[in-house]
Amino acid sequence: MNPRWVPPQRDGQQRNDQRNPQRCEPNDALPPTAHGSAFDDGDPANGRRTEGEAADPTVTAAIKADVASRLAEQVAVEEARAGAVLPVERRKEIADELLTGALERWARRELSAGRAVLSGSAEAALRQAVLDGFFGLGGLQPLLDDASIENININGCDEVFVRYADGRRARVGPVAESDAELVELVRQLAARSGVQERRFDLASPTLNLQLPDGSRLFAVMGVSARPGLSIRRHRFRHVTMEELVRIGVIDVVLREFLAAAVRANRNIIIAGGTGVGKTTMLIGLASEIDPGQRLVTIEDAFELGLGSDRVRHPDVVAFQARERNIEGEGEITQADLVRAALRMSPDRVIVGEIRGPEVVAVCNVMSQGNDGSMATIHASSARGVFPKMAAYAAQGAERLSVEATALLVASAVHLVVHLDWASDRRRVVSSIREVIDADGTTVVSNEVFAAGPDRRARPAAPARAETVDRLVEAGFDPDLLTYPAVRGGMS
Repeated sequence: MNPRWVPPQRDGQQRNDQRNPQRCEPNDALPPTAHGSAFDDGDPANGRRTEGEAADPTVTAAIKADVASRLAEQVAVEEARAGAVLPVERRKEIADELLTGALERWARRELSAGRAVLSGSAEAALRQAVLDGFFGLGGLQPLLDDASIENININGCDEVFVRYADGRRARVGPVAESDAELVELVRQLAARSGVQERRFDLASPTLNLQLPDGSRLFAVMGVSARPGLSIRRHRFRHVTMEELVRIGVIDVVLREFLAAAVRANRNIIIAGGTGVGKTTMLIGLASEIDPGQRLVTIEDAFELGLGSDRVRHPDVVAFQARERNIEGEGEITQADLVRAALRMSPDRVIVGEIRGPEVVAVCNVMSQGNDGSMATIHASSARGVFPKMAAYAAQGAERLSVEATALLVASAVHLVVHLDWASDRRRVVSSIREVIDADGTTVVSNEVFAAGPDRRARPAAPARAETVDRLVEAGFDPDLLTYPAVRGGMS
């Protein structure tokens, strides 16, 4: 069952394929609410633009350029006077004052020439667009400010598609005036991204980074017909197991089982397809970790953000992999970071996503005393995790055989949690496998929770006595597995 597509809603729509792909104009096929009309009702006789009349794109650019030059000068003066870098809030205050002056000057020129000026709402929209360009994320900011939007996919400045949290999809208005402006916006985001240089040009045509709100951005240029972006958003930055019950990902039995598994220091792999909620599940599981434990997180781009929750996770070291520079040097892989993590005295190591030969280092960490470690991996089923890990291990420098990989996985991983889409299009835990042993090339596992008719996990084969004993010591009530009537949160 696919999410319902919400097409453009205006009659007489036409695909705008003949426009210049390097220049993005408003899409007439979109309803005003989709691309945010900047103008209120008005009367041309009183010098106000009427609804639906678009301002010249050069106005925004001209006012932004005017403010930019004056802002740089005033900031330099105040920083020289203070002998320190000016706080962002003060920069915003200066920009707002300068923007007010620039808008007033423009309005006077327009009236003197006998032309209509912007309405109050149009001026407010222009003001916000300019400030977003300086301090926000430009044309992306309104989409990121919409809490109901979950994913944003961009195929050029004017081909913008969003997916909402309830599964609906829609096309929205342009996020930049041209493809060149879109590329420049991405470069600005890369420059602000923090701990390391991130290029975005023909020599480095892909970019992977975390936005200020925690969203994950991947951008591409040069190797695609037009610049493309994909932004994945996490609506639940500090989710708990109780919240996962509330939104229907798990029920109370799964909550108690998985929470006890975390407290019992079980090594857990979280699996599923793209966008099914693996990272959210990982954050929820991590909420059960004792705040006194030291965590090391490893990601190719910061996304987990466990360290931002200083109450639950006050002691976190966050590592991020680094791509090689233009000279082909300086690369630091996730495998390198996993090995380095062992020197940071961690109680647990958490890997944002296994996607290559770092699987060997991850399993080594899990089997060398750092119990309670966790990671995510892309796989279509819980059982499918094991051949996926074997395939990744074969890519590593160790060149492990399938038999050796099976032994390593069986000695490292305790539980595999798989997420899937339920029949009502909710993200749910659909299966949990307990790893038992290895038999030749096969990892032997026991499906203690299996997918029911609606794809939600139900108790299945009994867990081993050793596993149940460990969970009971961590506070789990084994009677929950035999009394389905207590199950909740499945609406």
